[in-house]
Amino acid sequence: MPVGYNGKILRVNLSSRSTSVEEPDEIFYRRYLGGPALIAYYLLKELKPGIDPYSPENRVIFAPGIITGVPVGGSGRNAVGGKAPMTGGFSTAEAGGYFGAELKHAGFDAVVIEGKADKPVYLWIQDGKAEIKDASHLWGKTTAETQEAIRQELGDSLIRTALIGPGGEKLVRFACIVNDLGHFAGRTGLGAVMGAKNLKGVAVRGHNPPTLADAEALSAIAKAFRDRITVHPYLQEYHELGTLGGIAAYSQLGALPTRNFQDGVFEGTDKISEDTYIKTVRTGRGTCFACPVKCKQEVTVGEPYNVSPQSQYHGPEFESLVALGSNCGIDDLGAICKANELCAAYTIDTISTGVTISFAMECFQRGILTEKDTGGVKISFGDAKALVKTVEMIAKREGFGNVLAEGSLRAARKIGKGSEAYAMHVKGSELPMHNPYFKPITGVGYALSPTGAEHMRNIMSPQGLSKPGAGLDQFKPFGIQEPLPRDDYSSPARMRMYTYFSNWRTALDCLGFCYFCADGYRPDQIADIVRSITGWSTNAWEIMKVGERCQNMMRAFNNREGFTRKDDKLPERFHQPIASGPLKGFKMEKDKFNKALDLYFEMMGWSKEGVSSKTKLQELDIQWVADTLKK
Repeated sequence: MPVGYNGKILRVNLSSRSTSVEEPDEIFYRRYLGGPALIAYYLLKELKPGIDPYSPENRVIFAPGIITGVPVGGSGRNAVGGKAPMTGGFSTAEAGGYFGAELKHAGFDAVVIEGKADKPVYLWIQDGKAEIKDASHLWGKTTAETQEAIRQELGDSLIRTALIGPGGEKLVRFACIVNDLGHFAGRTGLGAVMGAKNLKGVAVRGHNPPTLADAEALSAIAKAFRDRITVHPYLQEYHELGTLGGIAAYSQLGALPTRNFQDGVFEGTDKISEDTYIKTVRTGRGTCFACPVKCKQEVTVGEPYNVSPQSQYHGPEFESLVALGSNCGIDDLGAICKANELCAAYTIDTISTGVTISFAMECFQRGILTEKDTGGVKISFGDAKALVKTVEMIAKREGFGNVLAEGSLRAARKIGKGSEAYAMHVKGSELPMHNPYFKPITGVGYALSPTGAEHMRNIMSPQGLSKPGAGLDQFKPFGIQEPLPRDDYSSPARMRMYTYFSNWRTALDCLGFCYFCADGYRPDQIADIVRSITGWSTNAWEIMKVGERCQNMMRAFNNREGFTRKDDKLPERFHQPIASGPLKGFKMEKDKFNKALDLYFEMMGWSKEGVSSKTKLQELDIQWVADTLKK
């Protein structure tokens, strides 16, 4: 009998309106754990190369991990995956909240959804049973309206949801999926895949958590974690600020993305800084399943924007605040909060939304776009009203919003006139708010990410994991002993650090463990958590090998879809000197950038084009992946 997991994966075919259950063995769970590795397994096994992401053949896969849903801080996350509308490649996006835990408690370790319903539906899962229900009356509603209607319809206020809003229904290419209205599987457009399937959402209620191997040991770990929050540097910062910390400091360092990454210093920083945010708009904090950190923000804003916790949407965090704020030249905190709320209600990714709008703003700045092109809307840097209006236009695909709803890459191809130079994306997915001019190793990570520009499985500390109490201390057991200079992004030591770090972070996604909480543990302590859940005789080495296995599977999927080393690149902007600020004159040199890629590929056991060797796949016990590359 399974311990620590259910041993059941729910299969749903929307075309035939049928469900079934698979029961993988223990080896499957140890090999993949859950999350993106499980997603990659099913996509490689079941998708034919070259399918359209919007086709019924694509999958939407909800995949918690071994840690998801157990009573310890950081266990509230689940992954969602499929073939990405934004990139045409592999997609995984992770979200927190309560949905993933509820799914595990309802008896399933994952849900694999295929096909297309003939009319809008939602999936209802409760204690081992699943039912496809009509959602025609929910189509067109915001996510808050939809969740309330589902809870009333099913008669349970504790039902947890993963939903799309009108942005997903209208196939905004960067539409996302929201758990519990405030936790987002944000990147690469999986909400649009749900929309293409006529799937409004998944509602879950569960009362039977998996059996734990050593509940007493896990309880002691959970208590120690709670006690650690007040003394651990990382945990204390997340508890007090969430992800808001650093906005003011980044601007002083010339590192804050400003006006579509043209600048690194924002003159309006004081108006959107963490101090101003906390003093003027933050009115509460939220959290995820079993987590005492409470890093989520709740905000209240008066006229003319009228944002409040009663809307049930969380306030903007770092990525949203910068993407919709300084990167658009906006210093109106109320407008940023409203734009963030609209993104949540309509389910469009705040990062891609903000960066795509900043792209349009730069096109206006350079005379490539005029009000004639945009139906009378002047989308200019610093115009708060234009920001809010454009967000709504994108979500509804109205007017010029229909062009921007395709993302900056496709919008640039339509606009032409040299606008492609101002589309800040990797593989079609817009850059997050960690500036490659200040964090060049992060820029290398953007280029290498299988899901397009990605900050979460990436090194975001410019000196290289050097913060006291975590970071480097956490990685000393892997042999990473020394911090490195900020501008080192191509040495063997740096790429070894990146390789281990990205593999480990990917493993945490497979476990379903929140990075913020995982930063409070050493790798061996995380292995202790897995042992207390499953009873497995495991260690950090086995767990990190799952991350490496997953990295190879994600890369293989993209190789199969036609991606090559040529796609592992940054926007040309970052290879040109930044014109102003403390970093004036810095650029990422192409020879160093290419050296970094060479070193990473060799360390991963890949060819110069980034293809896994058969021997590497055999070493990782996934030799079957080589056969999928021949299809």
